[in-house]
Amino acid sequence: MRDAARGETMTFVPAGTSTLAPWALWITPETAGWDYAGLRLLTLSDESVLFCTGDEEMLVLPLSGSCQVECDGVRFALEGRVSVFHAVSDFAYLPVGATVRITGSGRFAFPTARASRSFPVRYGPAREVPVEVRGTGRTSSQINGFCAPDAFECDRLVAVEVLTPGGNRTPCPPYEHDTTPECGAVREQIYYFEGGPGYQRIHGGDETVAEVSSGDVVLAPHGCHGPS
Repeated sequence: MRDAARGETMTFVPAGTSTLAPWALWITPETAGWDYAGLRLLTLSDESVLFCTGDEEMLVLPLSGSCQVECDGVRFALEGRVSVFHAVSDFAYLPVGATVRITGSGRFAFPTARASRSFPVRYGPAREVPVEVRGTGRTSSQINGFCAPDAFECDRLVAVEVLTPGGNRTPCPPYEHDTTPECGAVREQIYYFEGGPGYQRIHGGDETVAEVSSGDVVLAPHGCHGPS
């Protein structure tokens, strides 16, 4: 986020500080101060929200609860889950230039990315989401790679879940992907947190050490990310 008065990039975004009705969280490339990545959060209670995707491709990912997705005449029912710690969820992919209606009850994340190619509306079943455990001991975590580059085809969007057991830290060691030549791509990274409390560190660029809880966001514009 940009602090216009100080001319600085804000990497820690506390819960409830970046909203735009009906969105409980509203982060765009402009507010983040970069080119592609964004994130929205929607809370519903037996109601509907109608919106357009514009120049962004995005996912509908249930954090809790379930919903119906209508997108340009195509309908999906997302069964969802009790919470992110309960199970892997199904999800839906929404292309650029689409008109969308979401109806249901629960909390839903919408990872977004500015896109130049259009892909069809698609349903992503939970049973096809790759799940793996990385690291060992106190550095282990579970990765739910529902929209990893090798798991789900889209233009620029990459989105995964990292489940870190209490007391563990990940990634370890910290890593960076904005200056290393082997990366080969610009990676604008948004950390959205559920659970906690925990800690997130960004260093080697915009320095951040933040205590985080549910609903908090940390942006990683460049530098080393982690450990969480």
